Amino acid sequence: MELHGFVDGRAGLRLQDDPYEQDASLAEMRLQLDLAGDFAWGAMKLKGDFVGDAVTEEARPELREANLLFSPLAVMDVKVGRQILTWGTGDLLFINDLFPKDWESFFIGRDNEYLKAPSDAAKASLFFDLVSVDLVYVPIFNGSAYIDGSRISYWNAPLGRVAGRDYVVADHERNRFPEDGEYTARIYKNIGSMETALYGYSGFWKTPEGMDPATRKLTYPRLTVGGASARGPLLGGIGSIEAGVYDSRQDPDGADPFIRNSEWRFLAGFERELGPDFTGGIQYYLEWMRDYDAYRRLAGPFAKDEYRHVFTLRLTKLLLDQNLRLSLFTYYSPSDQDGYLRPAIHYQLSDQWAVEAGSNLFFGGAEHTFFGQFQDNSNLYAGIRRTF
Repeated sequence: MELHGFVDGRAGLRLQDDPYEQDASLAEMRLQLDLAGDFAWGAMKLKGDFVGDAVTEEARPELREANLLFSPLAVMDVKVGRQILTWGTGDLLFINDLFPKDWESFFIGRDNEYLKAPSDAAKASLFFDLVSVDLVYVPIFNGSAYIDGSRISYWNAPLGRVAGRDYVVADHERNRFPEDGEYTARIYKNIGSMETALYGYSGFWKTPEGMDPATRKLTYPRLTVGGASARGPLLGGIGSIEAGVYDSRQDPDGADPFIRNSEWRFLAGFERELGPDFTGGIQYYLEWMRDYDAYRRLAGPFAKDEYRHVFTLRLTKLLLDQNLRLSLFTYYSPSDQDGYLRPAIHYQLSDQWAVEAGSNLFFGGAEHTFFGQFQDNSNLYAGIRRTF
């Protein structure tokens, strides 16, 4: 058995006044303990955080992982319990990765590992000569940690304005067994130097993309997704392509204004080395709403576009024997005319100590677009970490 962990302290402030939120966006101390062991029958892992949060004025435990890994067959691995799951080709963009995310952590400056939220799942991996297969079963739906107004202000469509702590939204939880289970599959294979995969998902929208008009509580409508991806060498770098079909099963013709429409989604990316210890990557992402005419008739004055285009740029430079990392990740949507900048600097002082600073900068021409709604949440953060 091995025990590792870290102590992480972080603080962040908004760069402008937000009438609906506190000035402090982040103020917490975090202790993570990671216990892992290998045995004759398999392996176990237990990882948890203890958090003191001055913004919410609470202390809380967070169980990140608690699972067992074993191999009942020579061609099969099984992992059961709480685990972090991910797949797909996107860089901070997700199509066929229908596992839970923590968007609040992402927007306020916690470490990037906290974007991926845990799943309580059973995962079976099968390895054959022709293909490999991953099957994931989640007995009770695990949704993403979405923006509800308690810490980050957001666009509230029923109110027709930005809201925050004055209007914290609630949702109808999906917590029935077995009706609220999720089923996910991936079939993947290397063809020469190309990594290819097919995906399938049956469950629910991971953030609440519906609303009960009687209670104004948010809901998680049923969702089925099928998709594919490929990734491999291209023009001296790595190219990737991914697509998915989102079938919003409770609104098949797009006529229900309280449920998000079905969509086609597409992603293409390219990354390569631009110089010594200097890498860059670009992506193009598309959301294409099906049944747009039906949606537009009922959408009101703040309707979305039929096509949402997003471009991303990542630049990373390593200096001082690779102990200093300068990075910038940028989202820009020409259709929404909004965007999001994530500059960051990370310095490894020693094997145990590291410091980091960065910013989350939102901009846009309208309050009802995806990134534009978060303009008053732009923030600057800094942190220090001691690992052991």
